[in-house]
Order: sequence, then C-alpha cells, then structure tokens
Amino acid sequence: MPMLGSLRRLALTPSFTEVTFAARGFPVRATDATRRLEAIPQAVLCGFEWAIEARAPWEVERRLELVEAEQRGFAYEGAAMAYTVRDAMAGGRGHRARDLLRGPGRPHTFLTYIGIGFAMARLPRILWRNVLPDLSGVPYYPTMSWLAVDGYGFDRAYFETDRWVTEQRRPAPYPWQGRADYFPRAVDQGIGRALWFIHGGVAPDVATAVGRFATERQADLWSGVGLAATFAGGSDAHGLTVLRGAAGDALPHLAQGAVFAAKARDFAGFVPPHTELATGLLTGLTVPAAATLADDVAADGFGSGADPDYEIWRQRVGSRVASQLRGTPS
Repeated sequence: MPMLGSLRRLALTPSFTEVTFAARGFPVRATDATRRLEAIPQAVLCGFEWAIEARAPWEVERRLELVEAEQRGFAYEGAAMAYTVRDAMAGGRGHRARDLLRGPGRPHTFLTYIGIGFAMARLPRILWRNVLPDLSGVPYYPTMSWLAVDGYGFDRAYFETDRWVTEQRRPAPYPWQGRADYFPRAVDQGIGRALWFIHGGVAPDVATAVGRFATERQADLWSGVGLAATFAGGSDAHGLTVLRGAAGDALPHLAQGAVFAAKARDFAGFVPPHTELATGLLTGLTVPAAATLADDVAADGFGSGADPDYEIWRQRVGSRVASQLRGTPS
C-alpha cells in the first residue's frame, strides 16, 4: 500500500460508521429502506478508498465493476471524488479524473460530476479552478457540470447539517462556469437531495424540512428531493404519493428532479424498480419517456438566455412535465 495514498485516505475519508444516519444524528428510524439509503454513502466511500491510494487505474476499475449494478454509480462517484483530490494535489497536472470520466465512468457521468463536488468540499477554493476536467465530446458536457456544485451542497448538508440545514447558511458565490449568481441555487439543489437522506425518505418529514427554508429557496430544494427520491429510492408508493401531494405548487420542480434522475439511471443502463415507481408517480411518465423528454427539450440548444444552460434545461423539463401532470391523477 503506497504510503502517500494511505495518508490521503486517513486524512480525508470518514469511516463507514461516521456516514450512518445514527452517527450523523439524523432523526431516522432504522428500517430496511433506510438501511438501503445508508448503503449509498458507504458505496461512495468504497469507491473513494479504492481510488485514493491505488497506483493502477485498472485495479480501481475492476473493483468498481464488481459492485452491484444499483450501487455501482455511487462507487464511481467516490472514485471521481478521489481522483479529483489527487489531481488537485498534483497541482492541476493530473488527469485521473479526466480519464475516468472519459472512460469507464462515462455511463455514470451524472454521478461522477457529483463526486467532483464532494472533492470540492474538501479542497480550498483556490484549487477549484482546475477540478473540472476537459470532457469535450462527452455527452452533456459542460451543461451538466452544475451537478458538481449540487454535490458540494449535498456534502455540506450531510456532514455539516447544523450549519447548512438547521441554520440555513448560504455559501459565498463562486463563478462556476462564469456564473457566481447561480452557484447558491445549485448548492440548494444538493441540499434538497441531502434532506431526503437526513429524513430517511419519510415524505412528511422531508416536506416539513423544505418548508422551513425561505420561500425563494424551496423550488430548488424540491428539485433535489425529486432527484434523490427517484434515483436513490427509500420510499414506497404511498410515501411517494404523499410526497407528491406535499409538494403542492412546487410539484413541477419535484418532477423535474425526478426526470433528471430517470435520465441518469437510463443513461447508466440500469434502472432499479424504485426508479420506475418514483418516475411514474412523480412525473406520470415511464423512465424511457422521461429520459426522452430530457433530451428532447435540449435538442435545439439553449440560445443565449439570461440563465445558465443548465437552468434553462431544468425550466424546460419542469414546464413540459407540468403539462403532462395536468392530465395525471394525484
């Protein structure tokens, strides 16, 4: 085991116990569903530990491919986090993250961006300038790179819950993709995802948590909730129906997050039953139809609007799925 890799792992990696809901102090009752949710940050840790110290990329890739299909993307997320840290520590001259995202991590593009955001939460801002590798030619680049900022928000809410959830702090703006004004909104989308985990996928508790935030932040939070509920699972049909009702006027935002989750699962080539269930209940669409919708609204480009392309894409998805939902019973 390389000494430097071991030091990086010891300095940066929480233990499996530290990412459990009990250790984080989350108000969650242990159930089969919450244990499945807890397995997600543990899968991320596995990917991180394998990649933070390994010399040979093929060894990391082989380990990642041995992870069960439902959790594999999360392990790739952790590997992207580790490689981003290693590249940053090499003064921005490394190419591990680029090679992963261009190569075996390509099906998990959406989650590997989030892994970059996890790395950002552990790196000083002065190093953020080079964390996003050049992925020209890879689908959804650079539009979906805002998921890195989402990942940063999720990490802060998960590990510093008092500051980012209870006290509802907001981060200082950062010019990601040249848009410092949008940075806090993308962070809120990640905080919304974290709320799903913090409250163990219990719809009324998640809805109450969202409602405690300022009104102008709630749309982005609901979007994150929809993405987490659909991609990660953790609720049954009754709970998802309650969640849909609790969203009220924010339902298009909840559904937009669900569409992005369906697209991410479809792109990765494995769609678990919980994603099929949530996509149907939150959007009124099948997973293939949701994935097609996400692509269709982006097919003609985004023009030169005032908002980032990523936000224009989100708005178009929300508007289209809202039309679909008008004809779907609650």
